[in-house]
Amino acid sequence: MPTATLLITCPDQRGILAAVSGFVDHHNGSILRAGEHLEPDTNLYLLRVEWDLANFALPDDRIAVEFTPIADKFQMKWRLAFSARKKRVAIFVSKMAHCLADLLYRHQIGEIECELPIIVSNHPDARPLAEFHKVPYVELPLDSSMSKDNKAEVEARQLALMREHRIDLIILARYMQILTPRFIAAYPDGIINIHHSFLPAFIGARPHQRSYERGVKLIGATAHYVTEVLDEGPIIEQDVARVTHHDSLESLIGKGRDLERVVLSRAVRWHLEDRILVYGRKTVVFE
Repeated sequence: MPTATLLITCPDQRGILAAVSGFVDHHNGSILRAGEHLEPDTNLYLLRVEWDLANFALPDDRIAVEFTPIADKFQMKWRLAFSARKKRVAIFVSKMAHCLADLLYRHQIGEIECELPIIVSNHPDARPLAEFHKVPYVELPLDSSMSKDNKAEVEARQLALMREHRIDLIILARYMQILTPRFIAAYPDGIINIHHSFLPAFIGARPHQRSYERGVKLIGATAHYVTEVLDEGPIIEQDVARVTHHDSLESLIGKGRDLERVVLSRAVRWHLEDRILVYGRKTVVFE
């Protein structure tokens, strides 16, 4: 069933939901899902409306044109998405491939619906996995010993690949390199990272080691959008697992990897289904 989805952010005022639902109804659409959220501190209203296009009177390329007067009236920041257009995704990975393996399997069985034209890595380790799933694998070596000029050259090649493959979303599936502000600016709210700890605790390197040394009773994983401030982008999803004094460092790391796989796949799926709205440093994830 082809559907269209409107994602809207605007100042709260009377008549917004009525105007949007009236627009869909006026053109013979049937609303399938609608979700709303009011942020009282800022008087910000967030809305997601998805409707069936089977009998909708407007062709896809006219919907945005016809909706614009309503958007202007309510000072909306909005975007329109179509389920029939699958987003194009690139996955970046380094040596640890557990998140990549999970994403590739979920893509194979149709749980994550997208086009996956490329995997980019700074190491050769995940190439056999990519070849098994028949996804092109591009290796661009990049490590801390390289000069800034070389890093800039590699990043320029990465961005060129993203443009060539018309990438909509970049997934950092344990890609152990920091992206530059230039790269991040090219994909606002379009890069998802999985962080192997329960942010904001244990930010940075070796969080499992530091968690183990502190004797924590909970470990977690966090999926978030990437911003220029390291590991402080808007959080999409988090989960935790209990640990005890019986857990070794190895078992703690194993539990952490299980969390990373699940949390990242949820965040990616919600993004692909156009269920996330970013506002300020937060997100709303609509059911």
